[in-house]
Amino acid sequence: MKVIICGAGQVGWQIARHLSGEKNDVTVVDNNPELVRRATDTLDVQGIAGFASYPDILARAGAADADMIIAATYSDEVNMVTCQVAHSVFAIPRKIARLRSQSYLDAIYSDLYRRDHMPIDVVISPEREVAAAALQRLAAPTAFDTQSFLEGKSQLLGILLEEDCPVLTTPLRQLTDLFSTLSAIVVGVRRKGSLFAPEPGDQLFAGDEIYVFTHTKDMNRTLEVFGKKTKKQERVVIIGGGNVGLAVAQALEKNTSRVRAKVIEKSRACAERAADQLERTIVLNGDGMSTVLLAEANIDRADAVLAVTDDDKTNMLAAVRAKAAGCPMSICLINDPTLVPLMTPLKIDAYINPRSTTVSSILRHIRHGRVREIYSIGDAEAEVIEAQVLSTSPISGQTIRDIDFPEGVLVGAVIKNGEVIRPVGGTRIEEGDVIAIFAMAADVPEVERLLQVSIDFF
Repeated sequence: MKVIICGAGQVGWQIARHLSGEKNDVTVVDNNPELVRRATDTLDVQGIAGFASYPDILARAGAADADMIIAATYSDEVNMVTCQVAHSVFAIPRKIARLRSQSYLDAIYSDLYRRDHMPIDVVISPEREVAAAALQRLAAPTAFDTQSFLEGKSQLLGILLEEDCPVLTTPLRQLTDLFSTLSAIVVGVRRKGSLFAPEPGDQLFAGDEIYVFTHTKDMNRTLEVFGKKTKKQERVVIIGGGNVGLAVAQALEKNTSRVRAKVIEKSRACAERAADQLERTIVLNGDGMSTVLLAEANIDRADAVLAVTDDDKTNMLAAVRAKAAGCPMSICLINDPTLVPLMTPLKIDAYINPRSTTVSSILRHIRHGRVREIYSIGDAEAEVIEAQVLSTSPISGQTIRDIDFPEGVLVGAVIKNGEVIRPVGGTRIEEGDVIAIFAMAADVPEVERLLQVSIDFF
């Protein structure tokens, strides 16, 4: 497949990395020559320096015979015009655009939007993706990462193990014997900065960051097994009333559990806009790092603080200050992955990486139709792939123990006849089953071959 990726920033580079690694013909376009050079030096891609919306630049990038264009520059307007040119001039069949402006999104998702007027096949909104991720973090606040799979029936939880974890030094194969009715499966372990797929005889140690698949109904019990106390979130303070904070507050207002939220926003105009659009949420105008304002928001009585401003350092410092003032749980929006190692020493409980959520969303829309979900782990170190098994797949009709999976691959959950089951070695994978697979990045192409999903992307 021939793909043009417009924008060589973090998102564009990660998408290029995935697609070029799967032997696609990828061309990266960016008006910053340094970003283009970084892509061509580190990836098996071609690079064009120039404005992605210019027809001559797209022509040089091979738009005449491209199968797909992904417009992921920092400018909404450039992304929209790029898709329009790709459609009108080059008839590129598949067009994906990343859009941030709420005004554009409101128009696109309303009846006023017509595909023939603005030919974008898929719109990716980082703010909406991040807001959804934030709500998932609040649903399991003691996990540093969460993602739903298999129609919401299965959860992937990222859990930091501490000294009081009751199953430390227990071989993973014994967890099934100890908790026979628990659906949890440990599919990934990050130890001393390195992520790997564990073996049945591996033990867990304090300081490990583990990724666990479990039934949604078993989520709280799974957290408790790994030493995490669960508590219903009733009061939340949101620092940052921009698009992300506003979307989270609106979702909490609609939530049947009636979580009470307060929003702190530094910009007066932004705070007024949030106050106009929220019904029951209190909006405070001021600096989220101010101890006086945090006290006014009753931070000591809050169950969690969610820091989602557009500045990573502000988010981290506000979270630290909120915890120092008595808030037991902190969740941060962090764009820069090099800041993530600071979470543990700063005692920040969980984070949201907008780049990972956006990359995962784009990948989900460009894979073959049988792939239903893609989730990128960490700094693109691994992927969780949810896919329906085809009759022609090499794994169809085989038991899991007989499938020649690479060492870095584990099956986390399976849906058979509409029911989620805990996969074991004797589980037979059949046509029509839906499986969720954890795969290290280097093993993803082999997983897609076994699923036979890399032949056609749309």
